[in-house]
Amino acid sequence: MALRKDEKAKFVQEGKTAITKYSVVGVVPLSAVPDRLFQSAKNKMRSNTRFIIGRKTLLTKILEANEKTKELTKDLTGTSAIILTNEDPFKLYHDFKANSIKLAAKPNQISPDDINIAAGETSIQPGQAVTELKQAGIDVKIDKGKVVISKEKTLVKKGGVITPAIAKALKTLDIMPFTAVLEPAVLLSGTIALTREILSIDAVSVTRDVSHAFACAYTLALEAKIVNSYTIRSFIEMAYRSSVALGVGAKLTEPGIIEKLIAEAASGAGALNTIAKDAPQAPQSQ
Repeated sequence: MALRKDEKAKFVQEGKTAITKYSVVGVVPLSAVPDRLFQSAKNKMRSNTRFIIGRKTLLTKILEANEKTKELTKDLTGTSAIILTNEDPFKLYHDFKANSIKLAAKPNQISPDDINIAAGETSIQPGQAVTELKQAGIDVKIDKGKVVISKEKTLVKKGGVITPAIAKALKTLDIMPFTAVLEPAVLLSGTIALTREILSIDAVSVTRDVSHAFACAYTLALEAKIVNSYTIRSFIEMAYRSSVALGVGAKLTEPGIIEKLIAEAASGAGALNTIAKDAPQAPQSQ
């Protein structure tokens, strides 16, 4: 139901007041989000996040009333909501991403990934479903009253178009290749605008990237003979091993070397003793 003029003015004024009470203001696109996903996320996050839902013109007026938030108006594309919170932006983004649902494929949609069909027995009852699977290009047979997929197949390549026959077959097999997720387009924390590309950076990916960069830098430093607090231990260990090897080769009777020489001599003596035992005995003279 459309709002009256006075109701619109009240809505905008309440929104203007609300955004001044929160440290983080953002915009969430809702156009492609199923209503059940939005309602679920809103209920789960109601304790720490407020949603302002309304016509784009009214939301624009709310954001434009504040010098800091007016830049967010460019992200109000299609149906959107303003979100207000005092949570850490990265935690909030994680909370949003945690609320996702799987969706069935519809005809003419573009596949987000390869859609693979595994070989094996199914729970499908023989009948019309078998014909539908075959029409989608799936190799099926009836074995002991059960519908069995004969061999694994990539039904649709990533970026490929899902035909009506394939969409029907995927529904029959209960395969849902699409994921609907509610996520902010941008979150404004203080004066810093955090886009979804920045917000999607998590601790796991950062740790992985830092570890990889460190390993590369460490290897380069060793090759270039750069001495620092990270490489010096390795250089000392390499120098020690080289000096011991040199000392053993030169038969130097120095601490740390003589023990290895003795061990080497003992090993040689043991080998010689084994050879002597295995050698044929000379016949004793009568």
